[in-house]
Amino acid sequence: MSSSTPASAVQSASGAKFRSKVTVGLLAALLGWAGAHWWYLGRRRAWLVTAYAAVMVLLSSRADVWWENPAFFLLFIPALDGLIEAIVLCLMSDARFDARYNPGLVRESPSGWGPVLVAAFTLLIGTVALMFGLAMIVIYVWTQLGWLDGFDLNSD
Repeated sequence: MSSSTPASAVQSASGAKFRSKVTVGLLAALLGWAGAHWWYLGRRRAWLVTAYAAVMVLLSSRADVWWENPAFFLLFIPALDGLIEAIVLCLMSDARFDARYNPGLVRESPSGWGPVLVAAFTLLIGTVALMFGLAMIVIYVWTQLGWLDGFDLNSD
């Protein structure tokens, strides 16, 4: 097929669906903890990530204080993976992305600034999430070690 063939014509001929860098970046950034971008990209073991996330959410929800439950912190593993993958996939060149995730399909136009903005947004969200996770771990460990005994944050 010629390079001027629209992606929709290639999609119908091969049965494959064109995957957008912006869409996969947003899915990875916002729902990467549940493996949404794995499903979108058609990865084989996407169900494992989703099952792991569902078990961790279920275990976290059964605790009195869900954000202090170790299962909640284990959700940070796929969440950080999703944030890192969002940045990597969004900043990947169009040719490399298409060769891997859109084989045989033709991109109608360059992806432009959309993926770059998604990567910047992901970096912001990822930094906040990482700092929150580290702060909660430090507070939890210090509390368990007794280092915060007698420390009153509400004193005037």
